[in-house]
Amino acid sequence: MSATVADHILERLRAWDVEQVFGYPGDGVNGLLAAWGRAEDRPRFVQARHEEMAAFQAVGYAKFGRRLGVCVATSGPGAVHLLNGLYDAKLDHVPVLAIVGQTDRSAMGGSYQQEVDLHTLYKDVASDFVETVTVPEQLPNVLDRAIRTAYARRCPTAVIIPGDVQDLAYSPPPHAFKSVPSSLDRSGWTALPSPSALRRAAEVLNAGDKAAILVGQGAAGARAEVEEIAELLGAGVAKALLGKDALSDELPYVTGSIGLLGTRPSYELMRDCDTLLTIGSSFPYAQFLPEFGSARAVQIDIDPHMIGMRYPYEVNLVGDARATLRELIPLIDKDRRDVCREWQDEIKAGVTRWKGVLARRAGLSADPVNPEYVAHVLDGLLPDNAVITCDSGSVANWYARHLTLRGDMRASLSGTLATMGCGVPYAIGAKFAHPDRPAIALVGDGAMQMNGMAELVTAAKYRHRWDDPRLVVAVWNNQDLNQVTWEMRAMEGAPSFLPSQALPDVPYAEFARSIGLTGIRVERPEDVEDAWRAALSANGPAVLDFRTDPAVPPVPPHATWEQFESTAASVLKGDADGASVVKQGLKSKMQEFWPGDGGA
Repeated sequence: MSATVADHILERLRAWDVEQVFGYPGDGVNGLLAAWGRAEDRPRFVQARHEEMAAFQAVGYAKFGRRLGVCVATSGPGAVHLLNGLYDAKLDHVPVLAIVGQTDRSAMGGSYQQEVDLHTLYKDVASDFVETVTVPEQLPNVLDRAIRTAYARRCPTAVIIPGDVQDLAYSPPPHAFKSVPSSLDRSGWTALPSPSALRRAAEVLNAGDKAAILVGQGAAGARAEVEEIAELLGAGVAKALLGKDALSDELPYVTGSIGLLGTRPSYELMRDCDTLLTIGSSFPYAQFLPEFGSARAVQIDIDPHMIGMRYPYEVNLVGDARATLRELIPLIDKDRRDVCREWQDEIKAGVTRWKGVLARRAGLSADPVNPEYVAHVLDGLLPDNAVITCDSGSVANWYARHLTLRGDMRASLSGTLATMGCGVPYAIGAKFAHPDRPAIALVGDGAMQMNGMAELVTAAKYRHRWDDPRLVVAVWNNQDLNQVTWEMRAMEGAPSFLPSQALPDVPYAEFARSIGLTGIRVERPEDVEDAWRAALSANGPAVLDFRTDPAVPPVPPHATWEQFESTAASVLKGDADGASVVKQGLKSKMQEFWPGDGGA
């Protein structure tokens, strides 16, 4: 039997070193599924419970594996379901390839079952490359270019293959007119700014006395260089959420996350600096950067399309972060460290004070469990090689502030799309990228009810494929869509609207046990540590159902007493949990004014 187009797709994916493909079956990809059977499941087909989850798993695999993620879906609804995960890849600049089925060519344009105009549907999410394969000779160029583009532009791409084309006998493009041959090789390359641009950047950085550095995920491969330039400049380093694992939080001048979910030291660092160096980040919230005109600024980014935004940078260096810093560091005045010692000492003292604030907030009583305490306890128990995912919602506040990343720990979330429902499938994708490392997914009960529970079935299905079978899913169960509730209170001056915000109390741990996983429900603070220890030592996936207090506020780093009083006044106008909200808010805010560093 001659090889079909579908056979050649899998052969080409193997040639590109693709080891996993995340997907869900359907008749629009039946030819491809048959080829998978002939190929003895190479690359491995990982069956999600829903196509959106397959796309999220591909994103998690790409983020944590630092390689291409691939997902597959059938025509019509399957292709539609991929979109949210692919937009997550697009906005967070992650290389993902979507292979999508389509109705047979003979039926296209006939309003046939599951026929959707996929080019129109995908032209935005896969704007860098989307193409339909209509003849076998077209395949290698289309597939290779989709993969090469995904890597080069760090984006999602899409290849659409009608069902009848999948079953055609494969024939390569001939050496002929209107044929496009292709090749596999993707050799490494490094982008560097010009010497004159580097000199101008050094002049800006050498002129300041109070330097701040902001790092994002683009700085992840330049840890040693970021540390070196921070020491030379006597700078503090803040981290965008996508750059949380780019630098160790154990460094005394690292101020932690920046933004609404960030820390007080990061807020003060940006407020008071006179020089800003941004490395590999497109952090979008300008209000958390220095006041325009108060700081001279330099940016380093590998993407010329994304550089020069967010702040009036004086010098924009287009280049790989590590290579660019290696060229920039010799141009930095070596005496800067002594000049800026007092500034960096202030930053370190602020970090120490903030750690005391966090410890005291975590220790506050709540009904029944303080959500900050749950994250605070985990921080001291994290394995050195942990892979951590976080969902969107109020849990992201506790992830951003309480988890101290060190060593080889990896962590990520949906940074720019900020979509709910990514935490558990991210962790599953991460487990396939690093089957020898424990994964921990931090999720709210809203995200868990949205799709996390279904993906526990996927974790149960594949647990035996992982060398280290540990995958801990921790649910902050407060029966409230908590982040939006707090946004309504703080931004709209409105009390919680229960018909939209209240959630049922689902027995997450009991559900986990019903499918053969470890499940533990925690309703008392004294049981939190034991629960974490049990889950982290389990011989397979585990679900922790923490019954947390929705009234504990995610206090923004820049919150003032006046803002607190305004929020309290609006809450007391009719919020169902108004008294508890004001009480917990007052207690949390007071911790910032406690004497001493509070580190004990």
